[in-house]
Amino acid sequence: MPFSDWFSPAQLFGYAAFVLGVGCFLQTDDRRFKLFMTGECIAYVAHFALLGNPTAVASSLLSMLRSVLSLHTRSGWVAVGIVAGNIGFGLTIATRPSDWLPLTASCLGTIALFTLQGIPMRLLMLCGTGLWIANNLIAGSIGGTALEVVVAAVNLGTIWRMARHRRTGTAG
Repeated sequence: MPFSDWFSPAQLFGYAAFVLGVGCFLQTDDRRFKLFMTGECIAYVAHFALLGNPTAVASSLLSMLRSVLSLHTRSGWVAVGIVAGNIGFGLTIATRPSDWLPLTASCLGTIALFTLQGIPMRLLMLCGTGLWIANNLIAGSIGGTALEVVVAAVNLGTIWRMARHRRTGTAG
């Protein structure tokens, strides 16, 4: 469904993901960042299910799980399990190279959320954002493409604010 029905249920869930995702990357507090990301992932699950993109659904489900788990643990074993789940889903349901885009993005996000904080976490998330942009263009996701482009810009702005505040010693 390449960019056809702008107000279909699938696209409406994409727009919800857009709002939650922008809210996510505006956060300078890591806990609030992860809570907003959980909501974004829930909307993405419905969005990509309705668009018929099973690898993006799998990636979004695992991203939701990892966002929730990362609120409670920084266990490397949990991160390894989530990355392994992404690879397992990819080996099971990926049928073309582009199917690996959201799965790889989820792996990068997992590494970021479990092993990094602050600016480094957001920089690695930015790499995943680039992969999501490519996936969403291929999938015909209007809200998802808009979300990821705006998320990249907002994330860069937040990284800049955090770096500036770190240099001046003020809160974000």
